[in-house]
Amino acid sequence: MTDQSRSTLIDKIAWIHLKDRRVLSTRSTGKDVYYLPGGKREAGESDLETLVREIHEELSVQIDASSVVHLGAFEAQAHGHSAGVTVRMTCYTAGYTGELTASNEIAEIIWLTMRDRERVSPVDKIIFDHLYERDLLRD
Repeated sequence: MTDQSRSTLIDKIAWIHLKDRRVLSTRSTGKDVYYLPGGKREAGESDLETLVREIHEELSVQIDASSVVHLGAFEAQAHGHSAGVTVRMTCYTAGYTGELTASNEIAEIIWLTMRDRERVSPVDKIIFDHLYERDLLRD
């Protein structure tokens, strides 16, 4: 498969975890912006399976599958990719068990507010706007 024939849509699943009107975010090793925790699905995975696997891999916690709620799907130019490559971020809220700990490629875990909007990827900016408009994210 050549670069030309690859899809220009990156399909990702993200966890929206809010606390005190701040949202949990992560920075991967070598990256210059923050991303909501989550990632790309593996072949044959459902959204729930991807969410559970990715959050466990990145943050060492177990998502409570019975508490998962779809928050929305958002699209924007993919950060760090050539023009025309879009990322679709399908977002879920959920409870969890365990202690949040950065693992695998995650270098940093941070709680962000609307003031941090310029520090996140383009699709995360749209998600921040969505959360802020619903009074879920503070200034």
